[in-house]
Amino acid sequence: MKFSAIEIAKILNGEIEGDSSVDIDSLDKIEESTKGSITFLGNKKYIPWVYRTKASIIIVNRNFEPTKDINATLIRVEDPYIAFVKLLHKFDTGSVSSFGIKDSAIISETAKIEENVSVGNYSSIGENVNVGKNVIILNNVNICNNVSIGSNTIIHPGAVIYKDCEIGENCILHSNVVIGSDGFGFAPDSSGKFQKVPQIGNVIIKDNVEIGASTT
Repeated sequence: MKFSAIEIAKILNGEIEGDSSVDIDSLDKIEESTKGSITFLGNKKYIPWVYRTKASIIIVNRNFEPTKDINATLIRVEDPYIAFVKLLHKFDTGSVSSFGIKDSAIISETAKIEENVSVGNYSSIGENVNVGKNVIILNNVNICNNVSIGSNTIIHPGAVIYKDCEIGENCILHSNVVIGSDGFGFAPDSSGKFQKVPQIGNVIIKDNVEIGASTT
């Protein structure tokens, strides 16, 4: 993946200082950068590297004032670190994209599936489930009855969502996450024996939440 300084400045709403025709195809640390890469200055202690890095482009703060000549092209932005994060998203080739509904997926006839939803191999969607637009459900996911999933959410392989749970919009559930499982509640009776307390509640996850792998 290759970007020119002009394209990057447009993405970051930045100002170019230097050769605007230079191209980059990788991102790197300022002290490890090579020709054809882009880096950023996010901490003053790395200022000496601005003058000796081999990077083709350096993202710097709008107020940065060099004290000597710099070989690289500069792109000035409000926050170099956040700008670099934005570029990382552009270069993230592991991003999940839509792929449709696989033949091996099992979807209840009562489930409501909005447009542009993807469901992977051997995933199951239970009764009265609501799945919003642009949701991506990868392989071997189990979504139980009466669950709702907001738009643009991504659910990675092996995740399980128990009945009646609610997942908001723009969420990411990583592999083997379990939502709404038994809380293991027990109460002692008069004889000293422990009686299992039924877990009849649900879990509600709001918008823009990311949950790490194997979390329960």
